[in-house]
Amino acid sequence: MTEETDEQLLNRITNGNFVGLNPGRVMLHGPTKLLIDAYYWHSPNKGIVAGYAPTERDVEDHFDVFRGVDQIEAFALASIVSCCAFLECRKLNCLPDVLKENFIPAFISVGQVNFHYYIELGDRFISIANIKSYKWRQMVCDGRIYKVPKDLDLDAYFSDFTEERLLNYDISKDFKLVAELFDITGRAIKKEVFKQI
Repeated sequence: MTEETDEQLLNRITNGNFVGLNPGRVMLHGPTKLLIDAYYWHSPNKGIVAGYAPTERDVEDHFDVFRGVDQIEAFALASIVSCCAFLECRKLNCLPDVLKENFIPAFISVGQVNFHYYIELGDRFISIANIKSYKWRQMVCDGRIYKVPKDLDLDAYFSDFTEERLLNYDISKDFKLVAELFDITGRAIKKEVFKQI
């Protein structure tokens, strides 16, 4: 992953998507809680597929298991934070750094979450997020988390992914369903308002 110049990143936001971008360029916070390390598919108004492999720090004191609460946070970073940042930057014609100076990402609510499996150190997982609504810097997403089959080239696998496949969670049965998430809601709140709360 090569680091893009600000001009290249702004062009990507105006005309493209986040596939192949270093997620650290997008996140409004981090780096110790940056629970995404790759974007594999992105349709700005529909959704995103992002991946992560938990580190030893992520599973410390938790028996090498990546906790459910961390899975929810990873999904939120992949969905409402990444997708909202992209659309806000596109609307304002600015870089994510401008958003970092002015906004704080906040959970508004977490709807239902059903866990079906677990993630351990050494596993890689993907978050598949479907944007349900986006208005006034607030986004609502549904989605799923899947454990990735060993040695699968995710860039190649998602190179021909479509919006229809996203909506139907149409992926190989070799992926193991870990969690289903509903109504994950977040909003970018102006820093001065956040501090008053």
